[in-house]
Amino acid sequence: MFMRTTLVFLLAVPLWAQSSLSLREAVRLAIRENKAIAGTTAGARASEARIAQAHAGMLPKINYSESFARSDNPVFVFGSLLTQHQFGVENFSIGPLNRPDFLNNFQSQVTVDQPIYDAGQTRNAVKSAELAQKMSVEEQRRIQMEVISLAARAYYVAVLAAENLKAATQAVRSAEADLKRADAVRAAGMSTDVDVLSIRVHLAAVTEQRIDRAADVDIAKAALNDALGLPLDTSHTLTTPLAALDLPELALEAIEGSASAERPEARQTHLATSLAQTQAAVARGAMLPQVGFRGAFEADRQRFVTRGGTNWLAAVSLRWNLFNGSADKARIAETGHLVKRAEFDEQRTDSAIRLQVRRAFAGLKAAQQRIQVATAAVAQAEESLRITQNRYEAGMNNVTDLLRTETAVLESRTRYLAAIHDQRIAATMLELAAGSLNADSEVLD
Repeated sequence: MFMRTTLVFLLAVPLWAQSSLSLREAVRLAIRENKAIAGTTAGARASEARIAQAHAGMLPKINYSESFARSDNPVFVFGSLLTQHQFGVENFSIGPLNRPDFLNNFQSQVTVDQPIYDAGQTRNAVKSAELAQKMSVEEQRRIQMEVISLAARAYYVAVLAAENLKAATQAVRSAEADLKRADAVRAAGMSTDVDVLSIRVHLAAVTEQRIDRAADVDIAKAALNDALGLPLDTSHTLTTPLAALDLPELALEAIEGSASAERPEARQTHLATSLAQTQAAVARGAMLPQVGFRGAFEADRQRFVTRGGTNWLAAVSLRWNLFNGSADKARIAETGHLVKRAEFDEQRTDSAIRLQVRRAFAGLKAAQQRIQVATAAVAQAEESLRITQNRYEAGMNNVTDLLRTETAVLESRTRYLAAIHDQRIAATMLELAAGSLNADSEVLD
């Protein structure tokens, strides 16, 4: 009894390990496991941290320093005695004044620097950081869309491989039935061994195709696991059927307009233009004056805690870059050219996006038309095969007609499956081109 229970358990383990997987579940799994998406998420968080860094430009900078010095330099000794509040009448003597003894000075200092006006440098730095953060978000969205499209294509390839295997298996069964039918016709004296041999050759050919299709299934499932970030040998039961999508009427102009506004690449190039313009403003701001405040508190002591004095300082300073070798003018000219380049890149990207939309739109329309043609072809080929088989049994058709119609059925079914596969891929690529592909898109149903 124990051995029987153990055997049942061991046989059931592979069944438990093989879980069902829909296309939408595969997409969500790919998003969760993909390392490129994780990398862009980290990049977006880094961009947020850079915004906080930029905001700090107008906040006060407070520093504390501690130093120790020992010297018999006359100027050092004279100044240190003053700051230590230890200068006396005896220090005016010519001998000690020219040749003083060594003196220790422990100095503690706290400084506060506060920008008052920085010619918009901090404001522009914050804007640049915010634009960079938005660009990183668009990059994250672009990579996520690409991951979704790759997962969808890998899933459809696996499903198509499985359907092609079913078609090849059905062709083998049909050839085996034809072989029995030929044996019966030959036994009735209505044909020769040539017919039987011809069908055996056809059976061998479709059997080879079934073997190839089985290998295609194994490779396609391994490729799907690779796209999902799973071990290649992970077993799944793919539950989303390879069925034609029922899509509404699509307007090319509306999709192009949406893509021009929604595609991550379009938004990135627009943000890049704004960033270049901000950098140009930074370059121009370098020519403007800057005003700052500095406060300091200082304690100087001969010993670490005794014989010392304190002093403080408050100052407002003006800094104006009047001339630095024309570097600022060159920087302004450079950023102006970079703005123009960014604008040209934006125009070129918009044209490329619209071309991708038209290519995907044309591919979808062609695939839908091919589905209609292939559906009729499959029906016609199957009916032709039925009639030919009946006529062959009645001795009214030869084996060549039978094999030709068998081949036509397999080819028409293969073309039909390929058309559906291409339609689903084209619908996914159209949403990708339009910038609307996400984990909740209807094309993933």
